[in-house]
Amino acid sequence: MTPELVTELGRQALETTLLVSSPILGLSLFIGLAVSAFQAMTQLNEATLSFVPKVMALFVALLLFFPWMLNVMTTYMANLLMNIPNYIH
Repeated sequence: MTPELVTELGRQALETTLLVSSPILGLSLFIGLAVSAFQAMTQLNEATLSFVPKVMALFVALLLFFPWMLNVMTTYMANLLMNIPNYIH
């Protein structure tokens, strides 16, 4: 294995990780900002008020995005495993 190949495999792994995690992280950021704005407007400083909506939204997002996330991860792993003979010189 050449250093360029190792770097490329690492880049692909990080790219896949970011692609799979971006919907969940983006939704969590949006919900967190919305709840923080609501707390600032109403002056409610309750810790569970920010926690419960995030957990519920992330659960729903996982239900919606899990098939797509699983497809992306299995495609990456299938390509990686099928190309093992090409990686060994």
